[in-house]
Parts: sequence; structure tokens; C-alpha cells
Amino acid sequence: MGVLRALRGFFTGVGARSGPARGENGGSVVGAVPAAITTFAAVVISLLDQLEDAQGGRAEAYRQLESVLWGDESDLQSSVAGRAIALAAQDLRVAQDTTAAVRMAASDVLVALARWHLHDVVSVLQGHLQALEEMSVELVLHTLHNLAIRYALQCVPFAGKTLAALRGVLSTAGSSRMLCAVCGVVEQWCSGISAYLRQREKCDFPHLGAAQLCAPVYSLGKQAMLRAMAVMMGVLLHAEEHHQHAWEQLLWLLHQYREVQDPSGVTRSLSYFLWAVMDVQAQVPRAKILAVIAAVHEQLCDEMEPPSPGHRAELCHCMVLQARICPEETIVFLYYKLRTGNKVDRVAAVEMLQALVRCDAPDVREKLPLFTKLVQSVCHDPAAQVRKAVLRFLGELLHSSAPGCSAWDVVGHLFGEFSRASGRLATGKLSVVEVWEERTVQRLCAHVLGSLDVSAGAVAKLLWPRLLQYVVPAEYTGMLVPLCRCLRALAERAERTEGEEEKAAPEALKPAEPAPLPAPQALLARLLVVAAVAPHTGGGHGAAALQLLQVLCGTIHRAVGASWATEIPLLLQHLAGTTAGFLDRAEWDSLLLKFLRASLEVIASEAWTVELSRELSRQLGGSPRLSWEKRFLYKALGTALAACGCLRHVREQTLQHLEATDFLELWEAQGIVSVVSRCAESHFQLALSSVQQFTGTLKHRKQSHALRNRAARATLMVIYGRMALRAPREQLLTHVERDIVGNVLQLYREGCQDAQLKLSLVQSVTEISLAIQAADASPRFELCCKRELLQMLLEVMQEEPQESPVQPRALMAVEQLSKLKPRLSREEKCSLLAQCCRGVVCLRHPEQMEARGEAAAAAPVAPGVQAPSLRALGQLMRTLLREEPAPICFEDVVQVLRHWLASAEECERERALQVCVQLLGAHEEQREHGRGRACEQFGSLAGLLGPLTCDASAASRWRAATCLGHLLQIGAETTDVAPCTNEIGYLRERLNAVAPDSLLATSTNIAKLVCKHVPQGQAADFMDTVMESLQCTRPVRAWAAGRWALTFLGDCGEQIFQEEVPELVTILCTCLQSTQQSTRRCFVLRAMFILARCHQEPVIDSLLQRCLPMDSNTVEVWRSLGRSALGYPILERLTEKLRAAGDSSQGSECCARELGSSQAALEPHTIIRALCEMVSVLQSEGLVQHLLPDLLPSLLGQVSETLREEMEPSLREPESSDTSGRLFVEVLELVLSKCLEERWLRLLREQGAWASLAEPQAHSAGVCLLASVLLRAELVPPRLLQNLSTWLDSCSANLRLTATAFFAEVRQR
Repeated sequence: MGVLRALRGFFTGVGARSGPARGENGGSVVGAVPAAITTFAAVVISLLDQLEDAQGGRAEAYRQLESVLWGDESDLQSSVAGRAIALAAQDLRVAQDTTAAVRMAASDVLVALARWHLHDVVSVLQGHLQALEEMSVELVLHTLHNLAIRYALQCVPFAGKTLAALRGVLSTAGSSRMLCAVCGVVEQWCSGISAYLRQREKCDFPHLGAAQLCAPVYSLGKQAMLRAMAVMMGVLLHAEEHHQHAWEQLLWLLHQYREVQDPSGVTRSLSYFLWAVMDVQAQVPRAKILAVIAAVHEQLCDEMEPPSPGHRAELCHCMVLQARICPEETIVFLYYKLRTGNKVDRVAAVEMLQALVRCDAPDVREKLPLFTKLVQSVCHDPAAQVRKAVLRFLGELLHSSAPGCSAWDVVGHLFGEFSRASGRLATGKLSVVEVWEERTVQRLCAHVLGSLDVSAGAVAKLLWPRLLQYVVPAEYTGMLVPLCRCLRALAERAERTEGEEEKAAPEALKPAEPAPLPAPQALLARLLVVAAVAPHTGGGHGAAALQLLQVLCGTIHRAVGASWATEIPLLLQHLAGTTAGFLDRAEWDSLLLKFLRASLEVIASEAWTVELSRELSRQLGGSPRLSWEKRFLYKALGTALAACGCLRHVREQTLQHLEATDFLELWEAQGIVSVVSRCAESHFQLALSSVQQFTGTLKHRKQSHALRNRAARATLMVIYGRMALRAPREQLLTHVERDIVGNVLQLYREGCQDAQLKLSLVQSVTEISLAIQAADASPRFELCCKRELLQMLLEVMQEEPQESPVQPRALMAVEQLSKLKPRLSREEKCSLLAQCCRGVVCLRHPEQMEARGEAAAAAPVAPGVQAPSLRALGQLMRTLLREEPAPICFEDVVQVLRHWLASAEECERERALQVCVQLLGAHEEQREHGRGRACEQFGSLAGLLGPLTCDASAASRWRAATCLGHLLQIGAETTDVAPCTNEIGYLRERLNAVAPDSLLATSTNIAKLVCKHVPQGQAADFMDTVMESLQCTRPVRAWAAGRWALTFLGDCGEQIFQEEVPELVTILCTCLQSTQQSTRRCFVLRAMFILARCHQEPVIDSLLQRCLPMDSNTVEVWRSLGRSALGYPILERLTEKLRAAGDSSQGSECCARELGSSQAALEPHTIIRALCEMVSVLQSEGLVQHLLPDLLPSLLGQVSETLREEMEPSLREPESSDTSGRLFVEVLELVLSKCLEERWLRLLREQGAWASLAEPQAHSAGVCLLASVLLRAELVPPRLLQNLSTWLDSCSANLRLTATAFFAEVRQR
């Protein structure tokens, strides 16, 4: 109580006074401060600089710094204080150049700094508690002790973290001095907590609850008490009279497992006590040691709160100590738990035995055989946890290389457990957790085997035959990587220590009977299979198998050592250069089979090869169905038979496998194809006769096997084709027509022609064609049945459903077959190509078939069917282009494809464009054949593809632009089209737009690039196809067609040949007749205007040559021209033509020679009709008035000639004179209506001028009346009089009469 009162008095005065500095001898020291330095901070900084520069005595500097800190009441800046704290904390650590006096002085400085910076100082000290040096931790504890003395209440907020850090120090304390230091710190800090709880209302920091402060104190106190109790019990063991008290405290210590939250402290104290027991060799009562064993075992078995890995290791260490103290009791306890305990008990017991195996103590290692027997009693335990514990025990046992332990049984158990786990996984009836457990067992087996130490000579001698037996069985493939590693290590060790093993091996470890080794052929076959299959599944099995194969070269056959030393590293290098996802399976199999064939040629032993083929057959029978392993075994068997020199054996094996094959199984059918075809590489005639013999037996098989026979026929057809592909070239051509193709055709005709048989036919024909191409060294060889095969293939394409995978393969077969002789004619190729296009491009999407109500819509199109078919069709076109002169064949192909490019079905256009891209690309590559001549299909293709750049499908738009780029390259003769092609490539990316305006703008830009390259003479072809697209139902595409037409005529109209203009006019008029939509008709009329602007005369002539009566479309054309800027020039030209027609009828030849005979022969009625329509829409009266001096004489002349015909009735058709006369009079009236005012027109009508002009008797009066009005209206220019004066000398009486009447009125006026 006195001490507590003294402490209470001390706490009340803490912080009120400063303490003096102490010297190294414990006395009071007052440092001398330089007079020049007068400020507190400056003094501190100067001293810190002195400490950092290590000038003078560091201990003395620290004492001066402590004195300054205690002697001034002002606070230091944070930066200066932090610098001082860091410097002093650094000197707390134990270093070679730091004395104890310096460390003590640094500790005192920290205490002085804590007056104003307690938080920073405590934080640094808490971090230093993690130091490993005991002396450093002891100094930190000393500093914390002093802090608690001087700043008791201020330290309370830091008590929780500080006491928690002290728990870590206490758990690692290794000396009584350290324990005392910890206890001293705890005592002082607890005193501060007690003082705070009594007067916490007076503290200025936030209040802390009692429970919050007591929790760390309780935990630390419990731990400190446990450590102190263990130390005390260890001391008591040195005196025998205190043993009983020690045993009593031991039971108390074991009871703490149930009291404390963290039992690891109890285990550490128990471990300390057991070490002490073993050190003094005290006799522990049996009941006490059993209690200890049971407590430790119970902790290991705790499933609610499993011990941490560190705690588990400490528990196992306690078990090792117990086994060394009382081995018999420990073994009995573990045996009891293994026999009668539950699953968790058995796992814990095995784990304890594993810890005992790990122990190096001689007294423990003597009992290792006994420990092994204990574990063997649970080797067949069904629980996965127990099995894993046993495997870990065996791993430790093998790693320890314990004498007296049979490695033979251990290896057997490892592989047995792996096989057991594989069998359970193969059932497929396990839960997710059970699957994970079994896979863990497998991985653990592989890990234990991989950690096997083969350095011991005796173990190595036993392991080699034992491990070698597990290479061949397929069930141990998952163990192959560690197995190969062990075998390689054993082989390398045997090479290093050759001749020493027998002397080193103890007699007790030599087996009574030699272990049977697997046959060399079995090893070679198995390792090759693993090398072929494993790279695709990962895990490194492939490389391991090849490396083991190289090690076993002497075991397999001594002749292959040199070749394998070169070839296997190359295989490993190829395998290392690729990953499992990118390794080409066919290429890798081919490399391994070449390696096998080369090895058999090096071995050159007929008996060895025969035995290998038998071994491959055995492994083939035991391999799982539908596995890559089985597939490779078939290939390897075929390679072995090809290398075998015993023909009798080869024939027997071939027929045997043909008979045993289940042709209904796809993989088996493919396998027998591999066997027979690879055998044919070296034994072609033997393999061919064997297959023919088997083919002949199909006719005599039972009807109950009809399904199998059907599959056998299909497989045999494939075999014939594959044999042809692998047959020696010098032997193929003599047998291909009769023995191969003949049998294929016979099998096809006799079989049920289902999809499987058709697919086999297609595949067989393809491979036979390829084989003939490769072997055809003689240009005279011709396949007589070529046309028959082609017809069969075309029928197959027509008969099979559209979604059948037969179609693309049939196209490939047609392509290869078309390369053979005899060559097809041009007509035959066109017909062939048309049928192929019809079969491919006419495919319908399921939704379209559903909309049309077709029955096939219920069957969805197989994914990937259409694209291969289109690629195959494109490849066929490429082949035809290579065989024939490019321009000729290209024209034929385009003619076939053009129909589908203009199809109304979107899907058909899309597919046709895919083919067109391939066609134009191929033709571009061969355009040098057409160099010097223009592409005759350029115009039609450009006109067809251009509007497709605005198709509904984005893919079609993109492909159309691609085709146009190819077309530019094809059509380029001398000009450089690279800039245009690049620009089209740029514009093509903009065709993905959705807005119609954007699409039209992009399409127009492409048109500007393409149209200027249309060759001369192909304008009609271009405009014809463009106008067809103008009639498309999709508005955007039709608008694009109109823009392409206008762009072409606007940019290239001047270059169009005169001879092409009539055809262009016909195309435009035809399009106008078939187009009713006003917008599209405007495009046609605009095109006619542009064409007339460039070629006015040919356009007028073409329009005038159209038959009468003039249809409404022609009328619209004339009117549109009349409204345009070309109205007056065309009207003037029509007037000239009308005058020429009048002169021709009068016998005048001068004008006819001036205008040309064709123009002079134009029908006046057509010209009059055209004049009428054009004049009717003219808006300007001045234009007609300007033409009146020429137009009026022409019209009056025609009226007069009509009257002359009326006087000769025999020369005219009935009822035609009146119509003709009225027609000319009506036109004359229409013309004058554009020139005269309304009053003059009314005067002419009222006086009957128009009727008088049409009557022979009143014609002169009508002319006089007309002349009178014209004179009064001042519309009789001199040129009009001049033109009419020529009639006065005309041979025509009517013209003279008309002119006389007109001039008479003129003279009168």
C-alpha cells in the first residue's frame, strides 16, 4: 500500500518538473552550452548536427541535448523534433560502433522529447518492438518503462497498441532477463491504467472505458503468466522433491487450452516444458504423458477452429518431444487412434507420425519401421483426407531416405492411389467436392513421386525396374512427368556410377526375383502416343515422354542412339516453340510419324517391326473410344505396317483390322482409313488387293448388317481415294482408272445414296483428282470417266439439302476434277459454272424460307455451310481462269454471275458479291494476259456494281466497293489507277453509314472515280446495267443508279462514240417506259438532256426514228428537252430537218446533200410531232418568232404538198389526207400562237383562215388572210420573203400558187 501511495503521489506531479540529466556514471551532468548560441531551437539543432556528423563523444552530446530539453519550457518545431526522435531511435538498435552508454543516453533523450511529442515517441518505440535483436528490444522496453513512470496518465491512450506489441515480444522471449523486462513494462503501464481509472474525469483526452483498457491487459497477463509458469516448471524439474508440484502445474497448463482464446501460447509453454523434461531426463508419470498426448492430439483434431500452420507445426513438435520422452506410450496412443478413431483422429495421427519421420534424432529414427507399419494399417482407408495424409507421410518418408523402409511398397502405393482416384473420377458420379478431393489426391501422388530422392544407390537399384513398369499402362499417364523425371535421374546416375551399384546395395534390399521389364516396343509405342496427345492437353507430358524416350534409347534398341540424339532435341525444340493452343495437331503428328518411320528404318529388323505392329494393335484395343490417343495409334500402326518387310503379316493385319472395324463409329472408320492408306505408301498393290478382297465380301453379308454395310461402303470409297493420294506415283496411273475409280463408282451405284455416301464420293473424287495431278507426268493420260464424275457431282449438289455440308466439298471436287484431261469445252464450262452458281447463290436464309412457307424452313442452316461453299465456288472460278485465256473465260464467268448480282433477293446479291470479289481478285492477278486490250466487261460490271454501293446490306456495300477497286486495276491499260483505288478504299469505310444521304454522297464520289475509266465503246453496256438498277424497289439503290448514270454522262459524255448514241437513247426510252415513279423518271429525262447536250444531232435523229404514233414517253422526252436549255437549238435543228424533208419531197437535192441522205429521208410527220411538243412547252415567244422565217415556209410547204396529194387520190391512202393537212395546219396555228397577239389569232379564227388553208379550193384565200395578219402584226421579215420567193420557180404548182398568193397580199399591203 505504501508503494501504491508513493506512486499515486508521483503521478500527480508528472510533467510539473523537469529532471536533470544523468551522466554515464549515474551522476548529474550539466552540459556546457556555447555562449554564442542563445536560442533553444538553435542549441538543439547544433547538437543534432554534431550527432549526425559523429563529431566528439556521442554519449556526451546526448547528455547535453537531454539537459537542454529538460531546461526549457518551450516546444520544439515538429521538423526538429522528428529529426531528434529519428536520430535517437536509430541509436537504440544494436550496432558495432554504438556503445551501451550511447544507447542509454539516446533512450533518455527520447523520454525527454516525449514531454511535448509523446505520440511520435511511442509510435517509434512500438515499431522497434518488432526488432529481432534481444538487446534492442530490451532497450525499447527500458524506454517504455521510463515513459510510463514520467507520463503515466498521458500514456493511457497508447496502452492498447503497446500491450498488444508486448504480446509478440513475450511470445518470442528466450531468456528470463527479457521476461523480467517485459513484466516491468507491463507493471508500470498497468499502474498508469489504474491511476487513470481512478481520476479519468480530470484527464483532457477522450474517456476510455474500463473494458476497452482491461482486454489487452488480460490477454497479455494470461500469456505472461503462461510463459512464467513454463519457466517456473522447468526450474522445478531440477529438484526431484518439486516434481510433484511440476506435474500438478502441468495439468493446470493443459487446462488452459479450454480457457484462452489463442491456444498457441499454451502450446509454446508446453513445448518449453517438454524440452526441460527431456533435458533433465525426468520420469514423467504415464497418466500425465497420456494427458499431454491427448491434449495435443485434440488440438490437431479441432475442426471448429483449426490451428494455424505455425501452431500445427508447434503441436507436431510437442508430439516429437513426447515420443522421445515416452516412445512406447506415444506409439500405443497413435496406434489406438489409427484403429479406433474417426476420420479426423486418423488424419491427426498420421500427421503426428509424419512429424516423427521428419525428426533427425537417432532414438526416433530407430523406430521409423514401426511408424511405417502404423501408417500401412490405414493405407486402404476410403476417406480422402486420410489418403492425403498417408501420401504426405510417404513423401516425408521417401525424402528422409530412412533405412529399413521399403521404397518398393511406397512406389506401388503411390501409383495405386493415383489409379484409384482415376477410377473414381471416371465413374462420373462424384460431387463437386469429391471431384476436387480426388484431383487433389492425384496431384499429391505426382508431387510425392516428383520429390523422390534417387541418390541412394540401393534405392536406385530397386526403383529402376519398378518405375519402368508404370510407363506403359495408360492409367498412369497423369504420373508420367514425375515418373520420367525419376527415370531420367536414375539413368543419369547409372551412367555416372556404372559398376559401383552392386557393391553399394545392401543384400537385404535386393529383390528376391527380378522385376519383369516392359517390352521395348511397348515403351516406344506408349511414349510416342503420350508425346502425340499430351501437348494438346498441357501439363508437360509431351516433352517428358520425348526426354524419357531419349534416355531409354539403349533399352529400346541400341541402333537408334545416334539418330535419336539428333532427332529428339529437334522435336523438343519444335514443341517448346509453340503453345498447346497454337500447336498444329496434324503437323505434330506428321513429325512424330516421320520420326517413327526413320527409327524403324534404322532398326531394320523385320521381327522387331512385326512385334511393334502387334503391340500397337494391343494398345489400340485398350485405348478409350473417341480419343486422340486412339486416332494416333491408327496412324502409327499404318506407319509400322508400311515399314514392315513381312508382306504376309501386313496383309493379315490389314484384313484383320478391316474385319474388326465398326464402321458405324466415325473415329474407327477414320482410323482404318489411316491404317490402309499409310500402308499403301510402301505396299500399294498389296493394300489395294486387300481392300478389293474386302469390298467383294460386302455383297455376301447378311441383310441384318445393312446399316453397317452402308457405312462400310462409304468408308471404302474414302479408303480408295486416300490410297490414291498416298500411292507411289509410278504405280498410280496404271491402276487409277480401273481399280480405284471403277470401284468407287461401283460402290456408289450399289449403295444407298444417302448423305454419308455422297460425302464419301465427293471426298474420294477430290483425293483421286489431287493424286492424278501430282502423278501425271505424261501429258497423254486422260481420265475417261471425267464427264461422268462431273455429272454425278452436279447431281449430288442438286439432290442434297441446301444446308448440307456436302455442297462446298462437292464444289472442291468439281474444281480438282476440272483440272484433269480431257479438257472441257467453253460451252461445257459455262454450263458447269451456271449450275454451280445456281446451287450456291440461290441458298435462302431460314427466315426467308419461313416467310415463303417452304418446308425446308424448319431445318436451320448449318453454321459455316454458306461461307465454305462461296469460297469453293470462287476457287473454281480461279481454276477456270488459269486454264483458259483470261479475257475469254472472264467474260463467260461474268455472264453467269451477272444474273445473281442483279437479283431482287438481298441474300443472293450478297453471296454473288462474295464470289465476285474472289473472281475479280483472281482476274486482277492474271491481268497481264489481257494487257493491251480493254476489259470487255468493265462497263457492264461497273454499271451493275455501282448502285450496289447503296445496297441494304452493309456487307454488300463493302464488297461492291471492293469489286470496283479490283475492276479499276483490271481495266487499267496505261493510266495509273493507284490513286483512284486508294481513294475507293478510303470511301469504302464510309459505306457503313446508316443515313441515306451519306450513302448517296459516298456512292457518288466513288462514281466519279470509276466512270472516267470506263473504256470507250462500253457506254451502252454501262448505261444498260445502271438503268436496270434504277428500277430497283429499294429507293436508295435506285437513286444511286440515277446518280451513277448522271455522273457518267456528265463526266464522260463527250467521249462517247457517235455510233453508241442511238443505243443509249433506246436504253433510256426503254427505261422510261418501264418506270412510273416520278423521281426515277426525272433521272432518265435528265440523262437524256445530258446526252443531247453532248451529242445533239444523234439524239435528235434517234428520237425522230421512233415509230408513230408517238407514245407518251417520247412526248415527255421532247417536252423535257423543250423546257431545257437545249430547247431553242433543238427546235432550230428540227426546223432545218423539216425544210430538208420538204425539199426532198420536191426533188431538190442540194439541201439533201447538205444535211445527209439519212436526215433528208426523215418522215415529216415525225418532225412535225416533235416540233409540236417542243413548241407547246416553250416559255419564250421570242425564240419561236426568231425561227419563224424558216419555220413558216416549211409548214406552209408541207400544207401545200398535202393539197397536191389530194389532187392525186390514187397515190394516197383513204382518209389520210384530211388528217395530214389538219396536222400541219394545227402545228402552224400552234407556232403562230407563240408569236401573235390574241387579237390577231382571234381574227384568223373568225375569218376561217385555218380551215381555208386545209382546203384545196380555199387555200389561196387562206394564205392571203394569213399574210395579211402577219403583215399587220409586223411578222414578215425579209428573210421570210426570201425563203418564200424560191417557191415562185418551184416545179410544184401548189408551192407556186401558195407563194403567189402570199406575195400578192404583200404587194397589196
